[in-house]
Amino acid sequence: MAWAFFAVSMVAGALVVNAYAPVRREPWAGFCFAFGWTPSELPLHFAVLAVAATLAFVTAGALSGWPGWVGLGLTAASVAGLCGQAVVAARAGGVVDEALRTAFGPEAPEPVRPHWLRPWRMVVAVPFRFRGITRQRNIDYWGDGNYRHKLDVLRRRGPAPERAPVLVYVHGGAWVIGDKREQGIPLMHELVQRGWVCVSVNYRLSPRATWPAHVVDVKRAVAWVREHIDEYGGDPDFVAVAGGSAGGHLAALVALTPGRPEWQPGFEAADTSVDACLPFYGVYDMTGARDLMGTYGRGFLKLLESRVMKASLESDPALFEAASPDRQVTPEAPPFFVVHGTNDTLVPVAVARHFATQLRRTSASTVAYAELPLAQHAFEVLVSIRTRHAVLGAVRFLDAVHRRAGEATPPGRVATPVHQPAYGQTPPHVA
Repeated sequence: MAWAFFAVSMVAGALVVNAYAPVRREPWAGFCFAFGWTPSELPLHFAVLAVAATLAFVTAGALSGWPGWVGLGLTAASVAGLCGQAVVAARAGGVVDEALRTAFGPEAPEPVRPHWLRPWRMVVAVPFRFRGITRQRNIDYWGDGNYRHKLDVLRRRGPAPERAPVLVYVHGGAWVIGDKREQGIPLMHELVQRGWVCVSVNYRLSPRATWPAHVVDVKRAVAWVREHIDEYGGDPDFVAVAGGSAGGHLAALVALTPGRPEWQPGFEAADTSVDACLPFYGVYDMTGARDLMGTYGRGFLKLLESRVMKASLESDPALFEAASPDRQVTPEAPPFFVVHGTNDTLVPVAVARHFATQLRRTSASTVAYAELPLAQHAFEVLVSIRTRHAVLGAVRFLDAVHRRAGEATPPGRVATPVHQPAYGQTPPHVA
């Protein structure tokens, strides 16, 4: 039993070390994400489990030999490390505050009280369904019956709101996996409880779909929102977009390329502009540029070349550059709030820093950038202390941009009707 306790304590210690200092080189980066994600975001849960396991081992006689005592010391160090993770996560609020003060100056939005993300929910490991939210599922925004061309509309239960601001959320998953039901839940639920209407969209995935099918679909969804969201209580005059990872990439690209005709086949005249963009741990450079510290590794480009783009960077560099948000920044870019974690082993933080710098140099709009210490990739999928601070910061940013838009622009934007193909007709750009 002493040796078993020692072995378990070694594993627990390795998980804690990985949460603080993950290996960023391939092939270990993916493993470090997989084993570091939950300890980083739910450290107090793991600390309780460690204490409970220790009590069980001690009761079973694990301290009968020196390995058990060493295991006890390792467990104590692991619990201390996990508590340290919780302290760092709690300080994310200060990082977000500073990001908003830097972006807005004297007009920085005041802190807000959480609605859905109340402190007692921090004991919940995953975002379960809660009362008070209506989700209208599988609305077809293409008209072809394809599940990948469907979206869900979330709003507060009860009578439909009138001209509520709208957030379109784009899920991640490396452009090859993911679903509208799985991600962005803490952010969307918090916004819905505050009177927003949220739209979670699906889009075609590789390898069945070939780039730019992914961004074409998201643009089509935005066009649908501009034309139809008033039927669900939303305001077509204010549409923000957000997403995580590959969804953050698509959200940023949509925000930076409104009306680009080659990515709007059959709906070239439709309004696909957005009024704000909130990418979490997004991919902003699709070329793996070495001037960004060479941090992606060959695996990233291999995925893009073989499954997403179906072309090599060497043979068609323009394709990859056009798909890179950091190459599409213009003075007309909408307000951005870029959020990234320092311990992200899948999308290095250097990429987000570079993108935020490009935005600040070029865009005439507000740009906020929050770099969250020790946060891993996909951190805000879980309901955690860090997620709470990041989401409430996002709410403050969106509310401030919405308030500014209301003061500067009178309502009345008219969406250009989008041609709906006949049921069963295949949209363009399907591989």
